[in-house]
Amino acid sequence: MSGNVIGYARVSTRGQSLDSQVDALVAAGAVRVFQEYASGATQARTRWKECLDYLQPGNVLTVADLTRLGRSTADLAEIVTVLGRRGIGFRSLAEPWLDTTSAHGKLIFDMFASLAEYERSRLSERTKAGLAAAKARGRLGGRPRSMTPGKLETARQLRAEGKTLKETAQRLSVSVSSLTRALSGSDTQEEEASAA
Repeated sequence: MSGNVIGYARVSTRGQSLDSQVDALVAAGAVRVFQEYASGATQARTRWKECLDYLQPGNVLTVADLTRLGRSTADLAEIVTVLGRRGIGFRSLAEPWLDTTSAHGKLIFDMFASLAEYERSRLSERTKAGLAAAKARGRLGGRPRSMTPGKLETARQLRAEGKTLKETAQRLSVSVSSLTRALSGSDTQEEEASAA
């Protein structure tokens, strides 16, 4: 199987046709084409996983164009890097500059991967800067808590009336785990305050 061209074709919905991608991949020498009907935004791509399992060192994974494979530059760079570590080449028919089986293509990909790494680093820096700015203004990052102080007080009253955790959580429209966490946290804080 070494040296075989393996194709991967994808469209977002069953209403779209894979024919043009499959024809182009077969014309490029693909001995097998994995065909997928799934959005590129989803991680659950069964045929893509089968394709990855099928690929062997020396194979060349070929796609009609880059948009068929990844969702972002960083995503594509990671996929091609992982393939390279496994000894699998990569080629995009619509982007002939991206062919890791040639020295020129490998050089271009390395620059492409460096840009993706830069993109990830900048995103991380912006996220940290945003969280620091929010914290300086007294806001914490993350989702708002489902258990507000008012809900916590209501929860205590309902529990004092003998309502179960499940009944209390349903009444407050929160999960049992959020309710339990809030109740146990408030008990701890009260104990610490009384001990002080």
